[in-house]
Amino acid sequence: MERIQRPRGTYDVTPQEAPRWQALEARIRDVAARFGFGELRTPVIEARELFQRTVGETTDIVQKEMYVLTPPGSDRQLVLRPEGTAAAVRAYLENGLHNGPQPVKLFYIQPMFRHERPQAGRYRQHVQFGVEIFGAGEATADAEIIALAVTLFAELGLEGLEVHLNSIGCPVCRPRYRQALLEYYRPRAAELCSDCRARLETNPLRLLDCKVPADQPHKAGAPRTVDYLCDACRDHFDQLQAALAALGIAYRLDSGLVRGLDYYTRTVFEIKYGGLGAQDTVCGGGRYDGLIELLGGPPTPGVGFGMGLERLLLTLEALGRVPGAARPLHAFVAVTGQVPRARVLALVQDLRRAGLAVDMDHVGRSLKAQLRAAARLPVRYAVILGDEEWAAGQATVRHLESGAQRRVALAELAAALREEAGSPAGEGGADGDGHGSGHGKGHGQGRAEVEAE
Repeated sequence: MERIQRPRGTYDVTPQEAPRWQALEARIRDVAARFGFGELRTPVIEARELFQRTVGETTDIVQKEMYVLTPPGSDRQLVLRPEGTAAAVRAYLENGLHNGPQPVKLFYIQPMFRHERPQAGRYRQHVQFGVEIFGAGEATADAEIIALAVTLFAELGLEGLEVHLNSIGCPVCRPRYRQALLEYYRPRAAELCSDCRARLETNPLRLLDCKVPADQPHKAGAPRTVDYLCDACRDHFDQLQAALAALGIAYRLDSGLVRGLDYYTRTVFEIKYGGLGAQDTVCGGGRYDGLIELLGGPPTPGVGFGMGLERLLLTLEALGRVPGAARPLHAFVAVTGQVPRARVLALVQDLRRAGLAVDMDHVGRSLKAQLRAAARLPVRYAVILGDEEWAAGQATVRHLESGAQRRVALAELAAALREEAGSPAGEGGADGDGHGSGHGKGHGQGRAEVEAE
């Protein structure tokens, strides 16, 4: 029978890979909390209209990439969430957060879904870390979220990242810039890719987001958004640059930078890492001052960013800085002889209730095979229970790498394992980083092992 495989553009996180995700997410939550952000969790499914209205009808997300669902007996379409900001705004309004103290600072770590061509670090189901600040219009809010991203990257050990910065104006000044783009691109329309020709009259700003190589020379000569800013947008952009300078954050002005979603206004930014090749953006965001009003809320400024964690992990791997390691077990309980397995399981459960990470054999292997299996786990100690130990109400606690071992009363086993975990490796205790050795060499010949052989 043919095996069923996972859908293209998705992946499994196995127990061997999960620790790096857990470590990265823990670091994200720590940094976000230090910046005063609270966690938001929204449904995986949302109304299709939410993204049609906010992201934009002419965007690739709405036209090509959304996974659309039609519930049984309903003519209303739902979609798998393709991006986080619109969903966060809906939750902000629907849960009355706009009626409380402002600004509201939110972060999320959630899966997003887009039917696009899988690439390095880009999947059809991907996990995004995003932050949003609702109700803060000052440029210092823009600088703060950039500082949050830069702080996270620095604490992960990332170097060589570059902040790209631009302003795309607001509804006051953008019409004049739109007209300048039309006048520039219309004579070149025949030379553009098919997507850009289609967008030219409907959303010419999207032409600056085109990644087709043949269109890049046209982008290089296009009018610059910063040359068409109104006084208010120019002042905001100047204040943002001053705030970044005060924070010591270097940046590069990038006049061709726009974001691919229609709701952005004023600030747009990306953080890039050159080691990823063409897909080098590890974080992107900006300001969206009209989005909350667009969804029926009061006029409220907003600013935020999103970063794909798969691409971030790819970057960390390229630099040899992948966080996390498998959480070690305190002990593996190996049983031999006529020791009652059900009672050993009860002992293991008592150790777990005492806060210890413990596993045992459920396959019926010999003691020697059990110890070999334990040596392949992230665990330092084997707790050996043979007939003699059990009759004496004791266990043999063995350091798997050095072979050092001692007898411990079962009633004192939990305390002994805690004591061992705090002592230096090789002296009957676990090392400071908690990693299992994975070797299991140099086992001593304890009585229980001799009997099993």
